Amino acid sequence: MDHFNYQADRLCVEDVPLEAIAQTYGTPAYVYSGATIRRHFDVFEQALAGQSHLICYAVKANSNLAILGLLASLGAGFDIVSGGELTRVLRAGGRADRVVFSGVGKRRDEMAQALEAGIRCFNVESQAELTQLNDVAGSLGRRAPVSLRVNPDVDAKTHPYIATGLKQNKFGIAIDAAEAAYRQAADLPHLDVCGVDFHIGSQLTDLSPFRDATQRVLDLVDRLADQGIVLRHLDAGGGLGIRYRNENPPAPADYARTVGELLQGRDLELLVEPGRVLVGNAGVLLTQVLLLKPADHRNFAVVDAAMNDLLRPTLYDAYHDILPVSPREDGHKIWDIVGPVCETGDWLGRERELAIQTGDYLAVRSAGAYGFVMASNYNSRPRPPEILVEGEQMFLVRERETLDDLFRGERSPY
Repeated sequence: MDHFNYQADRLCVEDVPLEAIAQTYGTPAYVYSGATIRRHFDVFEQALAGQSHLICYAVKANSNLAILGLLASLGAGFDIVSGGELTRVLRAGGRADRVVFSGVGKRRDEMAQALEAGIRCFNVESQAELTQLNDVAGSLGRRAPVSLRVNPDVDAKTHPYIATGLKQNKFGIAIDAAEAAYRQAADLPHLDVCGVDFHIGSQLTDLSPFRDATQRVLDLVDRLADQGIVLRHLDAGGGLGIRYRNENPPAPADYARTVGELLQGRDLELLVEPGRVLVGNAGVLLTQVLLLKPADHRNFAVVDAAMNDLLRPTLYDAYHDILPVSPREDGHKIWDIVGPVCETGDWLGRERELAIQTGDYLAVRSAGAYGFVMASNYNSRPRPPEILVEGEQMFLVRERETLDDLFRGERSPY
């Protein structure tokens, strides 16, 4: 469920017409619904209520300070993949002791930053990283809490760019090498081995690969216990999918039931790292039609948002529903919705049946995750603003970049 609905033939976010936002802040613009994020988090919390757990929001999905602050106020933990994301979480009011640090290539200064902040756990992804983290922790006179990210070699049945649990992926430690890695970690003096982590991919729409991966990891937990290495938590990652078009992703309750059945009788706290499922359908990219370009073989609607604003269609061939903000009854045609960037790959939607005219506003749905965070300044285009709506109120939570912002930090020797 989300809070983007038509009211009196106007598409609204909660109680605010999107047209009013476009007229106030211009387009393109990202618009988020606070009520949707709050509801999605509550649904996850309720699903896991019978299990000792911590929901660690995957910051990479949407790292705006307002979004992080909202989730922190709800009691969320955070899954980070960089020192920059840690800084964002702390700036937004998140607690360091509810942060897990994932990522295949952490720098030593990021390790030190996280240790000094007092994060909950490092999700370590290689034996080389174990040695480096031990050295950094020793230099600071600390012990680093670690969980090893295990690669269970399970096909998540998702887009190959966002599958992370196969042996050919760069992530994690192969499950057949994990026992040796855990023994190494247990022998290092500045590490505290506390958990195990796995994450098989993003936009999961089938729980059977997740069940298979969880069982493989729990078998590893049992073998480690037999060797005297007793773990305190299981981090099952994130990746639960959302509906972009006609997908039928499992509900958080189904996800919780699956992992709960497997954890029954075990003294393991469950950590989960949802991102897209919390914020994906809580956001839209608002854009305006610049001109219509009908042709014999293709009709193009050129809008002011582009691949630099929303990369997912170009990068993943991803589908995003596109809705008129103020629908028209007549004049439906099949349109390709394209942007002004000088690339053939610059498109937001193909073959969409819409009744539109120059100047109309369109809403690109399901843009709350991996939208602004992947935006760039390609073609020297300023990045769009972000607006958060709560009921009848709209808040500018990131200003639109200016042309001067594009040059900040640049120096010419000529």
